[in-house]
Amino acid sequence: MAKNSMLGMAGIGIAAAIGFVFALSSLGSTLSPPEVGGPNVFDNNKESRVPVALTSTQTLKKFSTVDELQDFLLSLDLNRGQLTSFYERRGDVLAVITTEPMREGSLSSPGEDGAQSAPSIITDSIESDPDYSTTNVQVQGVDEPDFLKNDGKYIYILSGDRVTIVDAVPSEKATVVSKIALDILEGQYLQNMFLNNDTLLIFYQEYSRDFVIQEYDFAPQEISQPKTHAMVLDVSDRENPQVVNDYEVSGNYNNARMIGSQVYLVTTSDLYDYRHPVMPLVSEQGKTIVKPAIYYFDNPELYYAFNTVTSIDLVSGAQNPVNSSTFMMNPASTMYVSEDNIYIAYDKNQPYYYYQTNTRDRFFDVVVPLLPNDVQEKIRDIERSNELSPSEKWDKVSELLQDTYNRMSESEKSQLFGDIQDALALYDERIAKDTQTTVIHKIAIGQEGINYIAKGEVPGRLLNQFSMDENDNRFRVATTSEFYSPHSGSTLYNNVYVLDEKMETVGKLEEIARDESIYSARFMDERLYLVTFERMDPFFVIDLSDDNPKVLGELKLPGYSNYLHPYDQNHVIGIGKETKENSYGGVEILGVKVALFDVSDVRNPEVVDVYEISGPGTDSEVLYDHKALLFDKSKNVLSIPVSIYPDFGGPRYSEDASYIEPKAWRGFYVFGVDPEAGFNLRGTVEHFKDTGDYYTYGMQGSRSFYIGDVLYTVTLNNAIKMNDLQTLAEINELEIGPTGGIIKYPMLEDSRK
Repeated sequence: MAKNSMLGMAGIGIAAAIGFVFALSSLGSTLSPPEVGGPNVFDNNKESRVPVALTSTQTLKKFSTVDELQDFLLSLDLNRGQLTSFYERRGDVLAVITTEPMREGSLSSPGEDGAQSAPSIITDSIESDPDYSTTNVQVQGVDEPDFLKNDGKYIYILSGDRVTIVDAVPSEKATVVSKIALDILEGQYLQNMFLNNDTLLIFYQEYSRDFVIQEYDFAPQEISQPKTHAMVLDVSDRENPQVVNDYEVSGNYNNARMIGSQVYLVTTSDLYDYRHPVMPLVSEQGKTIVKPAIYYFDNPELYYAFNTVTSIDLVSGAQNPVNSSTFMMNPASTMYVSEDNIYIAYDKNQPYYYYQTNTRDRFFDVVVPLLPNDVQEKIRDIERSNELSPSEKWDKVSELLQDTYNRMSESEKSQLFGDIQDALALYDERIAKDTQTTVIHKIAIGQEGINYIAKGEVPGRLLNQFSMDENDNRFRVATTSEFYSPHSGSTLYNNVYVLDEKMETVGKLEEIARDESIYSARFMDERLYLVTFERMDPFFVIDLSDDNPKVLGELKLPGYSNYLHPYDQNHVIGIGKETKENSYGGVEILGVKVALFDVSDVRNPEVVDVYEISGPGTDSEVLYDHKALLFDKSKNVLSIPVSIYPDFGGPRYSEDASYIEPKAWRGFYVFGVDPEAGFNLRGTVEHFKDTGDYYTYGMQGSRSFYIGDVLYTVTLNNAIKMNDLQTLAEINELEIGPTGGIIKYPMLEDSRK
């Protein structure tokens, strides 16, 4: 079970903090000083050793000491107004970046030709070896973390602070082999994990307090510092798992992927205090093992966070099992990972004074050029004057404008005002569009280490990781643009962009499905299947065979799909919600909908079949978590968790005003899928019924998978049910909730010696 923080740990915390401060003073001791190029416009801080230089190269640079980092941040903070003005005018900058060969905590070079991207492959079914299903992932060969894993014999489940290991084969004799509680802080919980042969790598978040000695102080000061634990367990002895390593990585857990034996973890740390930034570290048992080099761009951003990419090699006895590098940029939001690259995406923050300065810019950029030439020159003379204050300048400009209008005829003035209004409308729309931009950083991974490659920007916002895809040397992105301008009002549409290996946009298709937003996207080789929604469900087939995306076909039907999954090259499964128009002209959300699309004729996609699990309170975890889906074409099985809540309309009361407990059903709907006939409901597996508990609504923590010819369905804190995969005949049921017995703690490797 979890434990409380103890006073006895304070000594360890203080000792670790002292070592932590010493580590700061020698940050990147093997690193060469960064170059500083471009004009030094930030020279207000006379003591600054590394003034901020505004350039347009986007060159990746590295801090060699903490002093340099602090100077950079302080110079940035003191001159934020000047940076804001520059930021608005700089435009989009893209560059390919390389760095020196990798040393501990630094980056490695990508080679002469840079990192080569491999195609993103999406399989028709979950890979099974020898005969069991694994986590539903986006990219073949790139595993995603989850709270449940299996190896075809044993099931591993995380719940709270516990790890439960189940011997699942044969299913008739399935039993809990061990249930262990890991020694983590009270209130924390194990999040998810990877399974690699006989090794588990478990992630959990720790929100604790450290002790740090601030610069030139003597006493440790308490600070709040989130950490992500990456705990390595040896489970070769399932009855006695052992903790081998417990790595602590600075920052909040963002996401992770596993390729082969290499795990890549992304964490983010906020920079709350530019004067005393807390450096990212990787430590174990209070000892720093990696001090990540910190990289930045010479073209500064308005706001910063530390984004740390850490690789962990799960091969026993690896020479350098942990490497880590930190990039100063906005906090990571959405991540896509191929076998060769990590793509970190986030919304671009606009300057704090963006709209205030925009008023002045729109006048000089749009209005002035449309005025008579002599008036333009007089206005520029007034603006260049060093003897007038800004308010005095505007008084003179205003008088000049009034005199100009008075000399015009009504027709001339009407024509001028019309031209100005049209130009301002276009300008305002462009500025409004620029306020919503997605930034994407490309980082190469593999045997050569971690290499920063390039940065790109595309208009609009992402829906989720399925909005991005890598195919050969192209990166494809689907976004939704939503903005407001005085002339056009609210504008909503969707886009597809194609970027090259340098993350430069080489193709685009914009303004798809106006007044609708993306509800799901799925890239499959040279096609993109896109679902948008407002009142109907347009299903688009988009061609990506070259750098000029184009819509091949479109199908409209009621409802929408939140998740798309490939059945084969000519069929796509959609899972979402059914809808109907109500008596008020609005849209009413109904039950969960499973649809099968035939795209063999790309110009005329068709619906093969739709199955609705009715009820406005019906929900499925698949709608927002793709890992909850089980689909395997070879086994002809589609399993989704479902919750049905008949009392969705609100609390009910009896005639005597007593409260009527809500009723709910939770379980799994299991289908067979035929490309010609559609869905065949084989049956359901019930896990809860009429529980009288609001918390049963929603299928949080539900998974299904198969081993051989047995379907296993799992709900956290309840049970594992085992049914025949084809007939759904009951085989066995195993409770996995708390047992009330003694829970054994694993011992650290060192303590066993």
